[in-house]
Amino acid sequence: MRATWKPHEKHGRLTRQSDLPDSVYAFPKQRKEPLTDARHVRNAVARFDQVTGVSESERELAFANIRKAARHYDIEVSEESWHELGVHPQPHRKESARKASATRKRTGVAKKAARKRTA
Repeated sequence: MRATWKPHEKHGRLTRQSDLPDSVYAFPKQRKEPLTDARHVRNAVARFDQVTGVSESERELAFANIRKAARHYDIEVSEESWHELGVHPQPHRKESARKASATRKRTGVAKKAARKRTA
């Protein structure tokens, strides 16, 4: 698959994610996983299997984009295929986060954290 990623030349502070062109993302159609610097490329590799709602062909394109960005930023990616990064999306991630939030509220952990932040 041919990569669509292109380095983003606009420097300075971006006001919104929408300021970035589609060509900067690993998953350009969904605008997921921006590859704007070395840190973001490493993050995209680490979180590749957490991306939900994408097809296998979109994963293949994303992997090609990640490899191209990694070459640009001098990052070594040892994997030869996106299958090596894993494909274990977490379809119930939002539900789990809601349950965890409810537990933190119920146990008082959320209030303690809020008080600690304001102190």
